[in-house]
Amino acid sequence: MKVVVGITGGIAAYKAVGVVRALVLAGHDVHVVPTLAALRFVGKPTLEAISRNPVTSDLYDGVAEVRHVALGQTADLIVIAPATANSLAKLAHGFADDLLGTTVLASAAPVVVAPAMHTEMWAHAATQANVRLLEERGVVLVGPAVGQLTGTDAGAGRMAEPADIVAAAIDAALAANPALDRTPPPDPADPLAGRKVVISAGGTREPLDPVRFLGNASTGRQGVALAVAARDRGAEVVLLAAHLEVPVPDGVRVVAVTTTDSLLEAARLEAADADVVIMAAAVADYRPATTAQGKLKKDDLGDSTTLQLVQNPDVLAALAADRPTSRQVVVGFAAETESDRERLLELGRHKVARKGADFLVLNEVGFGRGFGPGDTAVIVIDRDGRIVAEAAGPKSSVGAAILDAVVRA
Repeated sequence: MKVVVGITGGIAAYKAVGVVRALVLAGHDVHVVPTLAALRFVGKPTLEAISRNPVTSDLYDGVAEVRHVALGQTADLIVIAPATANSLAKLAHGFADDLLGTTVLASAAPVVVAPAMHTEMWAHAATQANVRLLEERGVVLVGPAVGQLTGTDAGAGRMAEPADIVAAAIDAALAANPALDRTPPPDPADPLAGRKVVISAGGTREPLDPVRFLGNASTGRQGVALAVAARDRGAEVVLLAAHLEVPVPDGVRVVAVTTTDSLLEAARLEAADADVVIMAAAVADYRPATTAQGKLKKDDLGDSTTLQLVQNPDVLAALAADRPTSRQVVVGFAAETESDRERLLELGRHKVARKGADFLVLNEVGFGRGFGPGDTAVIVIDRDGRIVAEAAGPKSSVGAAILDAVVRA
């Protein structure tokens, strides 16, 4: 799919790089059209390197090829992120005094816009009137979100996260033209193309009785993000799904698991011919020694009770020990509450050595931190304890960074 990404002149322009990167990694042909003001926030060489296409913002470049309309005529989708108050006004009233304006006017493709500005500008009657006019014409708006803005300001006006913008944009393109392929053919040169990748996601649960269980706090978002990234790079992906709280992605084979034992059984089966195994699921380390066949009653248990636990098998260590070939790459995850960086790395180095994995992804977690839909931060170390990658941000971009580290091995 040919995608035009317009970038306008706001501080959120740096986040547009994530939008471009995600679209390129998904296999789309991305052409960036920044305004002159946007280039004051993010450089042309960066945009060309990420998009893998030449970048121009001059209305009079490529006149012989009628570039000022050709981009729009051939586009399947136009995404504008960030869209400032000024750019919303120009879009609403059809201004065509720059390359982005002529591209939009010359196109019949769906347009997706991610506003970003200060709260007062977003709430202003003129901006809201422009937004209504754009929506009446079928323009899809993503955000703005509520959060930290420039300086000390906070409120409505923060640009939506790149992953949310890309998801909405792909949905809009498919709604306008169902014949478009959501997952274009991958780059055959990508090291993951045609490889089998097994990924676990979510959290295992150990039943106490038919209605209660022991488990870990995990929605499965990071594992699913990894599965999507691997799929988009051309891999054959098997997702071992343990009680996911997010939709399963298209183009991925899903194997449902429940307990740690069932995860190990499924992982051993699928890993037998896999090239890469990534254990991102939160695994319950212990299970009840006995499981009640009926619901445990408070009247029977009294004011307090004692629960005997037994240790579950170590799934990651078992897969690393039983790998069918030395060429198989095994990646583990370790969620730790240690806030000191050096201590966190020390814990990770001990763990990766003990487990026998090729890589370990360390992420600091806590109450309300690291889980759910928010951003995350990880450090990836290899079997020798060396840091091979660090990433922070939406789980989609972090997932891509983890895969980059794996394929460089």
